[in-house]
Formats: sequence, structure tokens, C-alpha cells
Amino acid sequence: MADNSDVSSADDEWEASKTSLIRRLKRVEGQVRGLQAMIERDAECEKIAVQMSAARKALDRSFYNMLSSVIERELSCRHLDDADARERLKYATELLTRYG
Repeated sequence: MADNSDVSSADDEWEASKTSLIRRLKRVEGQVRGLQAMIERDAECEKIAVQMSAARKALDRSFYNMLSSVIERELSCRHLDDADARERLKYATELLTRYG
């Protein structure tokens, strides 16, 4: 069984990951708003494409960082036996396969 310091550390890491993810998503949100403005003012197609690509990549990075944090959190449980750890890793892998 994990002692309280292990649980507290995992919780702190999870909160830091959530904060980082929210910051990233707010930046993506700003990029999307910028894209909307570019389209409204009839900006050049290539410039819009570049910004769309950047926003898409930023969202992809956010997804992979989120999934990485989930995997770390799931596998940081010290009380897991090998079968539980494999099952949790399988779940995360399925998410990656389905949505990645």
C-alpha cells in the first residue's frame, strides 16, 4: 500500500499536468480565434493553412501530453500487481490507437 507521501506526490504531479494542459488548450483556443479572424478578413489561403497546421499540431501535442500524464498516473500506483498494470497500460494504448 502506498504511503501518504506517495499519494500526495502523485496528486501534485497530476495537478501540475492538468494546469499545463489547460494552459496549452488556452493557447490553442487563441490560435483558433486568430484563424477565425484571418478567415473573416479574407487572409491569404497559405497563411491560413500555416496557422491551421500549427493549431492542429498544438492540439495533437496536448493530446499526447494528456495521455502521457494519464499513463504515468495510472502506473504510479505502487499497489498494482502486474496484471492490473498491464490492464491499465492496455487501456491507455487503446486510447492512443483509437484517437491518436
